[in-house]
Amino acid sequence: MLRSLGQRTVTSSGEDPRVAELRTAVSRLRRELAAHPVEFPDRAIAEDELAALAAMAAHGTPEIPRMRRSLLLIAGSIGSVSALARGLSQVRAAVDLFGEPPTR
Repeated sequence: MLRSLGQRTVTSSGEDPRVAELRTAVSRLRRELAAHPVEFPDRAIAEDELAALAAMAAHGTPEIPRMRRSLLLIAGSIGSVSALARGLSQVRAAVDLFGEPPTR
């Protein structure tokens, strides 16, 4: 069950659904990356940044600029691996749910 608190919606468990979506997408891509049999040069970067996103999602509302930085590093690391494109798109969509980072 979803309920609205001002502009923010939360689940009946009190969790922000954007955070739940991010956690799900990151978990899925981490599993796909772990199962991917081919090594590529920047795989460790992708794994580290996915771990960072997972940690942010586990601890509440993530910091938008940091999420976007992680997303860029992940995309740069696995961008040419077509087998991971769908999972990467899902992570991007989950990050986009948080909106744009504030301008400086």
